[in-house]
Amino acid sequence: MPALNAAKSGTFKIDGDIEVNRLGFGAMRITGEGIWGDPADHDESIRTLKRLPELGVNFIDTADSYGPDVSELLIREALHPYSKMIVATKGGLTRHGPDIWLPLGRPEYLIQQAHKSLRNLGVEQIDLWQLHRIDPKVPAKEQFDTVKSLLDAKIIRHAGLSEVSVADIEAASKHFKVATVQNRYNLVDRTSEDVLDYCEKHKIGFIPWYPLAAGDLAKPGSLLDTIAKKYNAAPSQIALAWVLKRSPVMLPIPGTSKVKHLEENVAAVDIALSDEEFKALDGEGKKLFRAA
Repeated sequence: MPALNAAKSGTFKIDGDIEVNRLGFGAMRITGEGIWGDPADHDESIRTLKRLPELGVNFIDTADSYGPDVSELLIREALHPYSKMIVATKGGLTRHGPDIWLPLGRPEYLIQQAHKSLRNLGVEQIDLWQLHRIDPKVPAKEQFDTVKSLLDAKIIRHAGLSEVSVADIEAASKHFKVATVQNRYNLVDRTSEDVLDYCEKHKIGFIPWYPLAAGDLAKPGSLLDTIAKKYNAAPSQIALAWVLKRSPVMLPIPGTSKVKHLEENVAAVDIALSDEEFKALDGEGKKLFRAA
């Protein structure tokens, strides 16, 4: 059996500067239920994180709001000093309880949280910091100028956006270079298709969250199920293989708190879908999305 290695997913240079293997890891689910507090199994979360470099996963995505702080602190506990590992984080959402998320984009808050992430992660500079949401209650220009100030102060090396439109990216680009965009995207959620196309055209890394979702496409007897059986794979692995094939700027970050599930996700890089399989799944996914 060949060794699992995320490097087989190919590489991407964030802002033409930092090279990462395209299959990354989302560190949201290593926290407690509702993305709140400590994980139910601390040791398994640490084992999962420690397994990442062994599997060639060198790009981790987290946020100050995961826990809050818990995810960043667990990453530091398991992996500091991050040899050849890029840890991206986000700021701009506040937490008041399990599954409660509220945007807060006031400049002083964003600056405070970026400094806190520095301390939580134990780094002198954050390689990639993303505005978790554009706060509708604060002028967007103020939020974008704050991100630029963090870049100028070298608190962060590169900056990205999350859950944005093409118009948002263009507006932000007048203030700083947008290195990445993180939007929800998968086989059956194609809301951000135009954003992905824009990112590909402008060589902006596109980080799809919730990349394994397949909805009704994963039902027994479906096209996805049939293809999964052909490859002796789980439907989620085929969904991930499809996402990776969709675009060279795609940086999927499937997350888990279990080593076994992590290994299953990384194994998806060994699945080489044919162009015909890719197109058939693409068509079925779009049909389901339009019908939803």
